[in-house]
Amino acid sequence: MRQSNVWHRRITKALLYIVWALPALIVIGLLASGRATTLVAAIIGLLVAIIVALSAAPGEFQLYRGASALLRGAWIGWIVVPYILGGLMFWQMAIRPGDAAMPVESLRPNMQARRRLLFAACFLIGPFSESATGFGAGIVGTMLLLRRLDLQPVYLMAFSLLSQTMILWGGMGNGAIVAGAFSRTDPTALAVNASFFQAALNVLWLPLYWRMARRAGVGASFRERLSEVLWLGGSLLLLIAATQALGPEVAMLCAYGPIIVLRYLFDERPDPRKLLEAVRRMAPFGLLIGWLMATRLTSPLSELLRQTGRLEPFAGAPAWSPLFHAGTWLAAGAVLCALCYGHVSSLGKEAAKAWKTGRLAVLAIIIFSMMAELISSSGIAAALGEGINAAVGSGAITCLALVSAVFGALANSGNAANGLFMSSQVSLATEAGLNVAAVIALQHTAALALNLISPVRMSIVCSLAGCRGQERAAYHAMLPFAAAVVAVLLTGSLMITYRVL
Repeated sequence: MRQSNVWHRRITKALLYIVWALPALIVIGLLASGRATTLVAAIIGLLVAIIVALSAAPGEFQLYRGASALLRGAWIGWIVVPYILGGLMFWQMAIRPGDAAMPVESLRPNMQARRRLLFAACFLIGPFSESATGFGAGIVGTMLLLRRLDLQPVYLMAFSLLSQTMILWGGMGNGAIVAGAFSRTDPTALAVNASFFQAALNVLWLPLYWRMARRAGVGASFRERLSEVLWLGGSLLLLIAATQALGPEVAMLCAYGPIIVLRYLFDERPDPRKLLEAVRRMAPFGLLIGWLMATRLTSPLSELLRQTGRLEPFAGAPAWSPLFHAGTWLAAGAVLCALCYGHVSSLGKEAAKAWKTGRLAVLAIIIFSMMAELISSSGIAAALGEGINAAVGSGAITCLALVSAVFGALANSGNAANGLFMSSQVSLATEAGLNVAAVIALQHTAALALNLISPVRMSIVCSLAGCRGQERAAYHAMLPFAAAVVAVLLTGSLMITYRVL
């Protein structure tokens, strides 16, 4: 009888864990099956989370606490909306109506010029574009540049996807803002910690890029490869320093903007006429970057902008300071570009286009944020963390990191993966006495790193290359890059588990 009671308690507890995990399991199942979009899966997951939290939370969880959690989640989601829509608006108005373009080396008929354009497009200009906009928009600019190299379609697609390698800072670093809110930690510290995993990824990705470039017929000498190591390494160091000094929102723009200009001068060595033309084309970006740096580095100005109109309705959640928020200045920059270029009439059309491009991501982020706050506030995340730690032990951190990476790719969103798993990872780390900051950084890296081969981005790149139906070839080319992600996540999780980090 006693043994029967023990088994009954174990089965009941196991069933309870399954119920608590239902929101995540249902969302993953819907996305993996392809039967629902990310937004639809998020809505269904939120409804399930509400039912589970109100009926099966580990402790007492009343309706008013649920409503408060949902409002807090909606607020966290709202904070990143201006980054998304403002970034899309600014990019469209600064690049398209003004007929501007990134400064790159003129394509000369020699291998060195081809190789330098390839490197700049993949590792400098592509990530810069992705930082300003997010959602795979960096793929568009990268592919436009790479078409000049007359690459085979599979290599055109694969190199264009490398524009996503710095996705940690994509979309004005909105992922770090949201992840910081989910983990109750400082977004800047989180981004700096995660950047070291990002550096490890680039150490593995660069030799893979060399191999793929050689196979694509754009080889390079040892001296040129050494130059690429120095450019990428220096760029990463400057980016990490900018993240520490300025925060994740504007770090990529402020670090990579000057680097792209310096690379252009180094490669092109333009005459005064070409230099003036390049300055004219890039003036909107230069002015925006200068202003954003001033708002972060000039203490009196920074404090004034932070306090003017500041709203902080939830303790511990990000505050909204409209005049300090980078998204506000991106939108203002879009309006100024329209005025200067004489394209005011197109402003409404471009705003509608930005909303059409970003609306699904905006709504999905808000809904996943609401789900994450509900799961965390109800105690479900902490209970799941304890249960996973008891069941899997030291392998729990690794398992969740890998699941997060796959889910982030399926959802095409690190915010979605962090919304479902960040709280559980924090609980696991706390329960096991591990380095919580390192676990948060690993989780954030995992949620984002496989996005470069997400089905959505793969669809974008195949469509732009005119190669619909050739996703399999693109996946095959990118498989070594995905394997490098898994290697870094496994190594990082083991180092954390055995307290090396």
